[in-house]
Amino acid sequence: MALDTFFHNKIEGMKMEILQGQAVLRRLEAQRNEYNSRVRLLREELGLLQQPGSYVGEVVKVMGTKKVLVKVHPEGKYVVDIADGIDISKLTAGKRVTLLSDTYKLNSLLPSSVDPLVSLMMVEKVPDSTYDMIGGLDEQIKQIKEVIELGLKHPELFESLGIAQPKGVLLYGPPGTGKTLLARAVAHHTDCKFIRVSGSELVQKYIGEGSRMVRELFVMAREHAPSIIFMDEIDSIGSSRVEGSSGGDSEVQRTMLELLNQLDGFEPTKNIKVVMATNRLDILDPALLRPGRIDRKIEFPPPTTEHRTDILRIHSRSMNLTRGINLSKIAERMTGCS
Repeated sequence: MALDTFFHNKIEGMKMEILQGQAVLRRLEAQRNEYNSRVRLLREELGLLQQPGSYVGEVVKVMGTKKVLVKVHPEGKYVVDIADGIDISKLTAGKRVTLLSDTYKLNSLLPSSVDPLVSLMMVEKVPDSTYDMIGGLDEQIKQIKEVIELGLKHPELFESLGIAQPKGVLLYGPPGTGKTLLARAVAHHTDCKFIRVSGSELVQKYIGEGSRMVRELFVMAREHAPSIIFMDEIDSIGSSRVEGSSGGDSEVQRTMLELLNQLDGFEPTKNIKVVMATNRLDILDPALLRPGRIDRKIEFPPPTTEHRTDILRIHSRSMNLTRGINLSKIAERMTGCS
């Protein structure tokens, strides 16, 4: 009996050792697989490092099934061949690609390069502002719905009529009249990516930085379409050009020229809408305001007594007001407020 117990314990101990050995074996196999993966990655990286350097270019236009027009800085533009295995449907205008240094053949696609400052301009959470929260702007709401919301939600209406969708809208009026609030409400009701940028953020001291930020801003908008670009204080970069300007003014003008180029370049069917806001319509450059770039101008005048009453009524919904308070009389005494 004692002998049976001895051998039984011995067998159980050996089984335990086998289980422990199997666990160690599995751990070693996992480490081996991990090291093999690292070795493969290092070999691939070494192979890439041993390859001749490539040029980085930007797609301008696809010329056919095997040809594409590429812009390489600072050399110029070239019509190049497309290597096998490249999905031509991904070769859209503005796409970054690499070209072989010896044959200039397009051999790979690169991810878009967006400045971190530009990335921060995109509002991740859609604003919770609604049209019901805006008082005294019924006519302005109607107009911006026609220009922005209708084109994003029902593009087939424009196609059936054979007309082009509006590209952009300018909101102008004194400060505090609801321009920014209405832009936030449009983004909420259209369920679009909302990209907010102040014109002063595009004014940079280094040559070419402002125009580069404008290009990357529209690249980001195309990648996250449907999207709305809201450019506040557009007069910071969109003022009329004058002769004999200083170096700083010339850089601002370069930024505005890039903005004009982007407004001319992107198609309205790409689900990108531009909303600009300013309180100085008188100083904006006529080239920025022409139809085809800014298709609608919406005025935001100071609110009248009736409009101020609507605003007070909206903001007092959740308040516990004493009976007998007359909002109309309060609005009459708030001349100049908005």
